Amino acid sequence: MADRTWQVVKDAFPVLLEYGVKVTIPLTLLSFALGLLVAVVTAVIRHARVPVLRQLAQVYIWIIRGTPLLVQLYLVFYGLPKVGVKLDAFPTAVLVFAVNEGAYMAESIRAALSAVPREQIEAGQVAGKSYPSILWRVVLPQAWRVALPSLSNSLISMMKGTSLAADITIVEMFRQAQVINGRTFEPLALYTEAALIYLLFCTVVEVLQRLLEKRLERYGKAREERKHFFPLSFFR
Repeated sequence: MADRTWQVVKDAFPVLLEYGVKVTIPLTLLSFALGLLVAVVTAVIRHARVPVLRQLAQVYIWIIRGTPLLVQLYLVFYGLPKVGVKLDAFPTAVLVFAVNEGAYMAESIRAALSAVPREQIEAGQVAGKSYPSILWRVVLPQAWRVALPSLSNSLISMMKGTSLAADITIVEMFRQAQVINGRTFEPLALYTEAALIYLLFCTVVEVLQRLLEKRLERYGKAREERKHFFPLSFFR
C-alpha cells in the first residue's frame, strides 16, 4: 500500500507543479497586479479626502470586505449570465480576486500613506509642486516601505485563495489534485503534496519580500541623508 501511495505521489508531482506554474502563478500575478492598481487608486482617493469619491471608496471596501470571496465568484460567474453578462472562468477569477484583494490592500496602502508626515506634503506645496507630483515623488516611495509587509501577505493570501477557482471550473493545481484523487483515491497523499507545493510558492514570495525590504531600507536611508543635507531635494 505504501509503495502504491509513493508511486501516486511521484507521478502526480510533475503534473501538479505544471498546473501550479502554468495556471496558479499566472492567475495570482495577474490578479495581484490588477488588485494593486485598484488598491492604489482607492487608497489615494481616501487619502485625498474628496468627499463624494471617498464615500464611494468606503462603500466599495465595506461591500467587498463584508462578503465571502466564494460568494463573489459564484455571483459573477453563475449569477451575472442571468442578466446577460457572461465571462469566461479565467477572466472572472482574475477580476473577482483583484477586486476582492484590492479592498484589503487599499486599507494597507491608505495606512501607509497616512504614516508619511503631513509636513512633507506642505513643504512640497511651498516649493510650488502639485499634489500628484508630491504624491508620486515623496509620499508613495515612503509609503511602499511601510505597506510592503502587508502587500506581501496579500499576495500570499491570494496565491492560496486561487484554489477557490476550482469551484468555477478552472483547472488549476488544487483542481488537478482533485482529478487525480478521483482516479487513485489517495486524498491524504495528494492534498498534502498540493499543500507543500503551495508552501514552496509562498516561501519564495517571503524570500523575495525580505530582499525587497532590504533594498527599500537602503534606498530610504539614502533619501534621508539627502533630505538632511538638501531639505527641498525631493521636489527638484
